[in-house]
Amino acid sequence: MSLKTNPLNDAQLSALGQLVEGLTKDQTLWLNGYFEGRLAAFGGLEVPMVESAAAAAPQSSINLTILYGTETGHSQGLAEKLGEKASFKGINTQVLSLYDYNYKKLKEEENIAVIVSTHGEGDPPDMAEDFYKYVTGTRAPELDGVNFSVLALGDKTYKHFCKTGEEIDEALKSRGAYRVAQLVKCDVDYEQPAEMWMNNFLLNLTPAETADPLATESPLVESNGGFGEEFSKANPYMATVLEKVKITGSDSDKEVYHVELSLEGSGLEYEPGDSLGVFTQNPEDLVEDILAFTGFDPEQKVDVQEMEIGIREALLHHLEITLLTFDLLTKYQAKTQNAELAKLLADDKALDEYLYGHDVLDLLEDFPFNWNANKLAEVLRPIPPRLYSISSSMESVGEEVHVTVSVVRYERKNRKRKGACSSHLADGIEIDEQVPVYIDKNPSFKLPANGSKIIMVGAGTGVAPYRAFMQHRESLGIKGESWLFFGDRRFSSDFLYQTEWQKLLKNEILTKMDVAFSRDQDEKIYVQHKLMEHQQEVFEWLENGAHFYLCGDMKYMAKDVNKTLLEIIQGQGGVTEEQAEKYVKNLKREKRFQTDVY
Repeated sequence: MSLKTNPLNDAQLSALGQLVEGLTKDQTLWLNGYFEGRLAAFGGLEVPMVESAAAAAPQSSINLTILYGTETGHSQGLAEKLGEKASFKGINTQVLSLYDYNYKKLKEEENIAVIVSTHGEGDPPDMAEDFYKYVTGTRAPELDGVNFSVLALGDKTYKHFCKTGEEIDEALKSRGAYRVAQLVKCDVDYEQPAEMWMNNFLLNLTPAETADPLATESPLVESNGGFGEEFSKANPYMATVLEKVKITGSDSDKEVYHVELSLEGSGLEYEPGDSLGVFTQNPEDLVEDILAFTGFDPEQKVDVQEMEIGIREALLHHLEITLLTFDLLTKYQAKTQNAELAKLLADDKALDEYLYGHDVLDLLEDFPFNWNANKLAEVLRPIPPRLYSISSSMESVGEEVHVTVSVVRYERKNRKRKGACSSHLADGIEIDEQVPVYIDKNPSFKLPANGSKIIMVGAGTGVAPYRAFMQHRESLGIKGESWLFFGDRRFSSDFLYQTEWQKLLKNEILTKMDVAFSRDQDEKIYVQHKLMEHQQEVFEWLENGAHFYLCGDMKYMAKDVNKTLLEIIQGQGGVTEEQAEKYVKNLKREKRFQTDVY
């Protein structure tokens, strides 16, 4: 789009003129931030480079400390972006992880921004735990004179959505700190509300009478080096499928595919440990079943994400229907006032059981209501892209990206169910067809740069990032010692990438490998049992600087491995449980214990 061409029609131009006429400076500045946030939803705007824009920003007397607590790196990325925006405005800014921040100096701060996620069922991320306990506990100081705002990241799948951010916000306020901008809570599609929060926070931090008008704009940069489009979550790249191979055996009760996609010419780059975001569609049979049950006209128009489209199209491509969330059940109950659903929401155990494995059709059948198409569309959330740990290294495969996909299929109430994205990749996409994708960076799950020892623990498709790790080391000729603990159901049918691991072992790229196949004997054996079996050597590796990686299921496997690791440290180190927990916390602080759990 040319910046010299007016893209507005006469009616829009007239309405814009009426809107801006008579606006105060404060109102104009607010609108600038608002439109910057709107632009973020379209992947930004390509603009010409300006000479030394950041250098032109005047220095101010405003000091800002930006703190982040993260598990996946999203909070860190947003904190760094806020830091860039603030520095451009001339604000004296420091960006710190909550591991690195001396929270006892909190009362000395002038302005703080806290960007923090909520982990699991309402828990703070590991790096935010001490800060959280401090500010919400009895030792927190009075904070008169401290300005603050909190951006909370979460997932509405969980009951305690953004709980950590909410409680930190309330704690700071209760201690006398002044809330410069209201708490903003973000679901998995966090980019646009986060952008709006940043602009509002910085606008309130820089009073209109002292702010330089030029400093209200973000630094101007070229998109993708000035060539072509910049692809992102807001502007996904249509990647061509190069290969799709089922890598579980015919007698396996699991269905896992290795998928290779082309990124040629996209400009997209990734590192081992990053994830691939894949946009998908819902299963057509589930859409048809919902339409049949409700009696909706498939072409009935509904409003979805500022579009007016048919309800069938909305259910197929835009709204989440294969998964239930606590947020959806809450909205559903508010609309229906269903007494049985209210009881379910009040019973945590029954609620957890219902959320697992049920879909929107179950909800409609179990708690009937006379819905119309628009009302139902209003309570359903947009279908989020699915994230898959990348199982390749660009150093090895070039402009390709590989993922390892476990297909979700099961039966409940005499109806066959399937995962939206995994089944779409398995059944609906063939070689040479295209899939919309983007790279989801994860700075919290990265190889050490110096070739240090690494211990990698993964079950099932949790082994995917370790394939990327080993490809990366092999391509760069890094000979650091490495030890893989891999678990799955059966050796004969579920040993994912078996020949590749054997080759890596032969070439001494992979130093050691221990496997646990749970169904190959009467007594089930898991990766945590293998860790315990080699506890002395595992502890020696940790004592000698090894980095410990854990990838897989958060609810069961990750908890069991964490528990086992504490037992190993306690037993081999001859320390108390409390000291073992401190040991693990120090590993995390030093980025020597990293997790990618889901």
